[in-house]
Amino acid sequence: MQDLRDAVVSTLIEQQEQGANLSVMVADSTSTSKISPFEKAYPDRVINVGIAEQNMVGMAAGVALSGHVVFTANAAPFLFARSNEQMKNDVCYSETNVKMLGLNAGFAYGPLGATHHCTNDIAIARTLGNLQVFAPADASQAQAIVRHAIKHKGPVYIRMDSDKLPVLHDEDYRFIPGQPDVLAEGDDVVVFTLGTLAHEALAAREQGCNPTVVSLPSLWPLDELAVVELIKSHKKVITMEEHALSGGLGTIIGELILKYRLSQPLQAFGIPAYEFTHSSSRTALRRQFSIDTSGLVAALKGPAIAAAREAANEH
Repeated sequence: MQDLRDAVVSTLIEQQEQGANLSVMVADSTSTSKISPFEKAYPDRVINVGIAEQNMVGMAAGVALSGHVVFTANAAPFLFARSNEQMKNDVCYSETNVKMLGLNAGFAYGPLGATHHCTNDIAIARTLGNLQVFAPADASQAQAIVRHAIKHKGPVYIRMDSDKLPVLHDEDYRFIPGQPDVLAEGDDVVVFTLGTLAHEALAAREQGCNPTVVSLPSLWPLDELAVVELIKSHKKVITMEEHALSGGLGTIIGELILKYRLSQPLQAFGIPAYEFTHSSSRTALRRQFSIDTSGLVAALKGPAIAAAREAANEH
């Protein structure tokens, strides 16, 4: 069990030790980002701007222009809601070398409600030019994405979780930007997951279901043909995301089905359009929107149960 944030911070320390010219900027989010070990090792490379997210992103662009690789680390809902103009103009349009960590995305702030739930970040990020967009499923993948982000010259957004989760990848894992990550091969249904929802999908395989489980850690760039081949080799497609259905993973997969004129039916699980979430635990919110193991199991077993009933009625 490992927290993705711990993995990211340890990787930042590793990369700085190896000669990367890093700076980290936080918006009164030192504890949220768990940046303390990096700050202790490199106190002059962490800048806390206070609760001023717009200033943080604008300043990050300026520091990047001086030759630093700059990471911003703050709560995802405020990064996108408060700093959208600076993200668009100072980072993406200007192609500055800023890497933005969106912490506690999705329902991570559960009881704090809709003001703190970040459920539209992928939709917004997809509309910003020059921006690579990633969503790691575990700590190992988060480390690999951070190493890639440091080497890549240009803007990057990384959607981060705050739970301690099992590591899904072994030491031989190699992250390739754009490539879908097949975590388990199954039968007629392929399930595409966003970020840490991969764990919910994998758990369904322990309850008598056998879907192919695919994580999309790289939302842009994306190897469309690799995703299309996965869709073609199955009879049905399901998507799971802790995100609005408008503009998120379900939209991405739906666009590919239309673009390549595929016939597989798509069932997308996420937050319906034009709907605010409410204050509750993350577990309860996932259950409400069927983006948990039980919701996936019901979707997978539902057709089988219906067919069995129909067969029984015929006899």
